[in-house]
Amino acid sequence: MTGPQRSPWIRNFTPAPTARLRLVCFPHAGGSASYYFPLSRALSPEFDVYAVQYPGRQDRYKEPFVETIDDLADQVHAELGAVPAGPVAFFGHSMGAVLAFEVARRMETRTGRTPVTVFASGARAPSRYGDERDHKDDRELVDVMRQLGGTDPRVLENREMLETFLPAFRNDYRALQAYHRGTDVGISAPIVVMTATDDPKTTVADASAWHEHTSGGGTVHTFTGGHFYLEKQPQGVIEVIAQTLRAVPD
Repeated sequence: MTGPQRSPWIRNFTPAPTARLRLVCFPHAGGSASYYFPLSRALSPEFDVYAVQYPGRQDRYKEPFVETIDDLADQVHAELGAVPAGPVAFFGHSMGAVLAFEVARRMETRTGRTPVTVFASGARAPSRYGDERDHKDDRELVDVMRQLGGTDPRVLENREMLETFLPAFRNDYRALQAYHRGTDVGISAPIVVMTATDDPKTTVADASAWHEHTSGGGTVHTFTGGHFYLEKQPQGVIEVIAQTLRAVPD
């Protein structure tokens, strides 16, 4: 068994080594592993929560960004050995949902294992991506960040602070622009869709279409609070995750 801290990609903020399930969390575009610290603390010790740290942010800021979803999924999958063996679920928000799906796909095809559940939060289904091919300059990207919320408005008005956050978002946004999968591409793990009815980046219909990419079924849970509804309704999010994972048979 490989220790959870042996990979710079995998963080385990509140270790729960006796938990029966691991939950691996994938950050949003421009996001980092620390976004999931509150969720990790809330779910421990019942569940052992891990968060993925992408290159090019926080303590990995000197490393080059990974420019495509496929390359990022390949590299994350290769690092999953840093998560202790046993049943595992994936949670991804926004771009993280797409990445969780792609890593689950690689896990199933390359190792024969499947996550017990994939939580797809705040994201259109893979077949609903690929319609934003227009190039956006930095000013337009800042407008997107403002529209989505989740970034302190003071950061968006401060050029020096913005230069710290914008490169990662620019990279990830462009990776998503180039991403698309037909409904013939899927996984066997059930997909739990979590989305806000007032999310400017997805409709409930586009989010529910995740179920066209799995043979394992799933559920849909709606919230209010915009794209980053997780910050507005943390207890509701925690309850959906915990109840879903508790229902997974031993």
